[in-house]
Amino acid sequence: MLGTIVNSVAILIGGILGILFGNALPEKMKNTVIQGIGLAVILIGLNMAIQTKNPLVVIASLVLGGVVGELIDIELQLKKFGEWLEKTLSRGKQKGNFTKAFVTSSLIYCVGAMAIMGSLESGLKGVHDILYAKAMLDGISAIVFTSSMGIGVLASVIPVFLYQGGITISAGLLQNVLSTPVITEMSATGGLLIIGIGITILEIKEIKVGNLLPGIFAAIPLTIIFSVFHLGS
Repeated sequence: MLGTIVNSVAILIGGILGILFGNALPEKMKNTVIQGIGLAVILIGLNMAIQTKNPLVVIASLVLGGVVGELIDIELQLKKFGEWLEKTLSRGKQKGNFTKAFVTSSLIYCVGAMAIMGSLESGLKGVHDILYAKAMLDGISAIVFTSSMGIGVLASVIPVFLYQGGITISAGLLQNVLSTPVITEMSATGGLLIIGIGITILEIKEIKVGNLLPGIFAAIPLTIIFSVFHLGS
């Protein structure tokens, strides 16, 4: 769990720095930086998505994940949790932005190859290099996100810790299932979701990335099934 703990602390420190010094940054500068991060997020997602060896697995994962996600309505649950935290913790003029900041930052920090593969590496090998690198990226972005969106970014530490910690703990139990092809398709599916996050950040189109999250885990059985029956590439 060391990698996840370091990652969570980095977000907290970055968020606190954003609160303390965020007002010193001009609004135009913050908006430009956010747009730059949005473009970078799309680039990261593209690099992950194109690594797929079987696009049919990714498509099926997103479809199945979307069905499950809509039935659960993950985005609604995240928003309700964010609203509860908002009423409990937030104060002042940033209050109205709390839920948006919480949901957006939670998705950005939780979805992606670094979160999944870093947690798997921590759980399977006890090596935390990927999560240490992710901690640096998340800490820097937390400064900008908090200064732009508000204190809700700090609350994203909760789902980050639970999500990455859960994967790390579960990794040992799934050691015989999580082969290289499975992790590849999980990462590719997550890459498309990251592209969706980037599109949302750039305000091109709001995509319900939260409700597509189960697709990452749907890729596990689907990769195995498609491999057994030699479907797709």
